[in-house]
Amino acid sequence: MAKINPTRIELIRLKKRVKVAQQGHKLLKEKRDGLMKEFMAIIRQAQTLRQEVEQKLGQAFKSFIFASADMRPEVTEEALIMPSKKITLEVETKNVMSVNIPQFKFKSEGDHVCYSLASTSSEIDFALESFSASLDNIVNLAEIEHSARLLAQEIEKTRRRVNALEYVFIPQMQSTIKYITNKLDEQERSALTSLMRVKEKIA
Repeated sequence: MAKINPTRIELIRLKKRVKVAQQGHKLLKEKRDGLMKEFMAIIRQAQTLRQEVEQKLGQAFKSFIFASADMRPEVTEEALIMPSKKITLEVETKNVMSVNIPQFKFKSEGDHVCYSLASTSSEIDFALESFSASLDNIVNLAEIEHSARLLAQEIEKTRRRVNALEYVFIPQMQSTIKYITNKLDEQERSALTSLMRVKEKIA
């Protein structure tokens, strides 16, 4: 324990600091609980969306492999060398309990079919259509999973602050308050004893 001046002014100051710390501890716990609730909701959403994305991409890659096997490599390369579909992605943020969560806006223009249907396999049509249809969900999944990471970081930071207040700062302050209170009581008893001796001598 650092050297403490055991005075009533110091005692009052420490009691005020403990009260403020306890209020801050309560607010941080509420924030942590709110973040956890938001995090769990996002995780459930991410799990569902990831399963859907992986299923669609699996089908798309399967069709693309079949198409590649059915077409000559130069025909496949020629079919895909000049894509006609354009994609734009805008990023904004929203504040969720002091955490800036990203929001992606996905836009697409044009058609994914940019080749002659007569010279290509039907499997490549299905593959590109599946890839194109999955883009929106992939962007949404990226937004959700990044949001989950940001929330997890804030939860950990808040948890550390809660623990520091609960197990370190507040107990230390309470211990110091107890120390000062005991010292002041000793001083009062000593002063009272001295006063009684003086009275006895006068008597």
